Amino acid sequence: MRIPILGLIGGRSPMDGLLEHYGQIEAAMALIQESLLCYIGGGSTCKDFLTLKSELDNYEETADKIKRNIRNHLPHSLFMAVDKTLFINYTRAQDNILDAAQDALDWLDIHDVHLSDALRGSGLAMVEAAARTVEVLKPALEDTVKLVHTDIMDRQSVKEKYRAVRMQHKVVRRIKSQIFAELFKEENDFKSVFQLLHFFEHMHEMSHNAENCADMLRAMIAR
Repeated sequence: MRIPILGLIGGRSPMDGLLEHYGQIEAAMALIQESLLCYIGGGSTCKDFLTLKSELDNYEETADKIKRNIRNHLPHSLFMAVDKTLFINYTRAQDNILDAAQDALDWLDIHDVHLSDALRGSGLAMVEAAARTVEVLKPALEDTVKLVHTDIMDRQSVKEKYRAVRMQHKVVRRIKSQIFAELFKEENDFKSVFQLLHFFEHMHEMSHNAENCADMLRAMIAR
């Protein structure tokens, strides 16, 4: 039997660390979404990619420090409110959200690519949908922490939050399939198509990592 120990450092729980870590991802995602929507939409005053990457590196560095701090100060498995291995795997999956977003930016920054109006519309929808998957993970995580700590949350309500993440990722998958079909109809050169395929693949991966997080949160509260 596991004995929930809420104290980690100064009375903090390992689960609270997940919320702190997500806060860095949330801040970075707002920056990424704004920049990508501007870039894909053809804006003339988009944030410079070098500046953007520098700011993202700062968020990533802070997130990594939080992740290491969480892992380095975990109590003994017996005193964890959730399975220790599952908890560690969750920190990796949540960290992978930002990694995938950074990979997407790296591909988009290789060289300027012309997008047709149709592909631009699909691309904007893809970025917004992928960012939305990450966004709806937040209430799922918050409610999981409350349920694990207090057991007073409505369990079914929490499960609905996980379902919302999975359903949003399905939207992203549909848009990705649509974009890939459109890309092969484009008259762009192979280099541009290859670049955009990887960009949209990493945006999908970002959403997929958020879905993986929701699945692991569901496993944490399983009886």
